[in-house]
Amino acid sequence: MKLRLGTQIFLAYLLVFIVCFSYPFDRISKDLRTHYVEGIEDPLVDMANILAGLVSAEMEAGRFTPENFYGAFEHIYGRSLSARLYDLIKTNVDVRVYITDSSGRVIFDSENKGNIGSDYSNWRDVALTLRGQYGARTTRHDPHDPTSVVLYIAAPLLVRGETVGVLTVAKPTTNVNTFLTIARPRIIRIGIVSAAVATFLSLIISFWITRPIRRLTQYALDVREGKRAKLPGLGRSELSDMATAFDRMREALEGRKYVEQYVQTLTHEIKSPLSAIRGSAELLEEEMSCEVRARFLANIRTEANRIQDLVDRMLKLTELESKRILERVELISFGTLIRTVLEEKCLLLSQKGLTVEVTNRDDLMAKGDSFLLHQAVSNLIQNAIDFSPVNARIDITLRSDGKMLNFILDDEGPGVPEYAKRKVFDKFFSLQRPDTGKKSTGLGLNFVKEVAHLHHGEIILENRAEKGMRAILRLPQRKG
Repeated sequence: MKLRLGTQIFLAYLLVFIVCFSYPFDRISKDLRTHYVEGIEDPLVDMANILAGLVSAEMEAGRFTPENFYGAFEHIYGRSLSARLYDLIKTNVDVRVYITDSSGRVIFDSENKGNIGSDYSNWRDVALTLRGQYGARTTRHDPHDPTSVVLYIAAPLLVRGETVGVLTVAKPTTNVNTFLTIARPRIIRIGIVSAAVATFLSLIISFWITRPIRRLTQYALDVREGKRAKLPGLGRSELSDMATAFDRMREALEGRKYVEQYVQTLTHEIKSPLSAIRGSAELLEEEMSCEVRARFLANIRTEANRIQDLVDRMLKLTELESKRILERVELISFGTLIRTVLEEKCLLLSQKGLTVEVTNRDDLMAKGDSFLLHQAVSNLIQNAIDFSPVNARIDITLRSDGKMLNFILDDEGPGVPEYAKRKVFDKFFSLQRPDTGKKSTGLGLNFVKEVAHLHHGEIILENRAEKGMRAILRLPQRKG
């Protein structure tokens, strides 16, 4: 399956996030217990040294007796506590203290008097402290329960500079288990939220990176479909350079194709009148009456004028298609423009006995090139005249829908055949005129389409329900 570029970028960012954050997250989760234990060890060191200092002073003064210590600890263990440590409520003192002499034998144990006389000399906390080192150890209270770890911290008993024993403070890490039980879900929630944010940001970044590519792709598709596409603005990135290169390539290819197409179509369209001219010229070499000769000469002039009209229209259309923006822009009263065109067509209208009904609004304005819009409206009205039967009616309506100015032209002609609906705007496509049976150059409606696109509008041709055809020229409206 082929993945889109945006999906590939998103997955790449997601992979980077997983690789970069999974190990630290896992390591923090695993080391969390160790960090909590380290937090307990620091105050235990202080407590062991403070108690060792007090006991050492009592020993040096000859006042130390284990019985006094037992009384104090019995009172301490019997006290009821209600200390809230964040989410943990502490109800009792769980610190154990034992003292050994210089040989490592127990002389005091706050929790169990039965341990007195036991040899602790091989235990790390006692052995290391007697050797003048930092004595500490961790031992499971239950060998089969990894959460029953007890932390032991020792400090030396010094009398007149000599080590006479060791005082060890022991504290179970069961509270750490409670803290971990509370902390782990929070860490997981933070991890999930972070993953969700990273996923969302990855989507945004992939969209942001691929958006110019999508715009460039749409531009290429519009060019392929023959639309008058505008090169999208892509900033100053490498994509902008690529877009410029595409545009220049498009211009070169379109120029070559344009020339080839026009040479072919122009050659095809000129063949017919040239054949007629050549045939008439050959016949003129024969003996004939003056009337017949005059008819052939008139035919030559007609076909020559047809070629001239074809070339002139093609030159205008070629010039129009090469434009990307309007060079002359002015505010135009569309009602005035319609009246001007109708005045020009007055003779043609009267010759066919056509009636024109105009529903006009003089306040409707369009912004654009007055010459091009005049030519476009003239072409549409000329089409209506050519296809309207004698003594028919042409309706012209000018109205607004708030944003677009709509020039609507209705005639009573035969309309557009079904097969021709997709071709009416193609170059050189033309239908026979009902009156003469002849075709036009087939460039008029294509010219109107180019003018509409250049003005950011559109031209629509559709058959009316009753009879005839409706042409709608839509242009962006400007307030007068």
